[in-house]
Amino acid sequence: MNNSFFSKFTPKEPKFFPLLKGIVEIIKSASNLMLEFVEKGNHINAADYYRKIKEEERKGDTLSNKIFDELNSTFITPFDREDIHNLANKMDDVTDYINSAAKKIFLYNPKEMPVAAKDMVELIMEASVQIEKAVNELDVLKKSRERVSEYCSELHLIENKADDVYEHFLIDLFENQKDSIELIKKKEIMFELEKATDAAESVGKIIKTIIVKYA
Repeated sequence: MNNSFFSKFTPKEPKFFPLLKGIVEIIKSASNLMLEFVEKGNHINAADYYRKIKEEERKGDTLSNKIFDELNSTFITPFDREDIHNLANKMDDVTDYINSAAKKIFLYNPKEMPVAAKDMVELIMEASVQIEKAVNELDVLKKSRERVSEYCSELHLIENKADDVYEHFLIDLFENQKDSIELIKKKEIMFELEKATDAAESVGKIIKTIIVKYA
């Protein structure tokens, strides 16, 4: 007599899908802003870029909280409540880490951005595309199981590429950066960006769990 049994007889609430898609749009917006930040940021415009990214992060928190409230007030959900909650939170984490990186750039004001920062942000943007594809097909999961699974596999591959970028960045940083303060600044900024790709991969893992249960 669980949720899946009742779902055979009771219409599911579709409102979660637009909310999840809203979080995807926020990830995309935040990552686009971050790409501009690492390419064009300086001590004059850093505060403005950070403010814009922070606004996206707050929008993401609002949607994540909205999903939590809806889970508490909805009788029948399209998937397990815990899976929906975990998915929304992990998607929101991607934006949170982007915001954390932007904050560190603003506060630390590095003399120059690592070249690898652009590579990492572009991987975050690639991940956001795969997340968007997967989320857009969650409401027809039984028909799109293989495609959604492929999107999740792509997220894993992107995270592997991000690990390579981060490792090569660290090797270069410790070999060539003589200013210890700048070394710490750059390392912490890149660490936050790398965590964003980790969070994106975790989104894929949660969606794969949903596939196993429902598709």
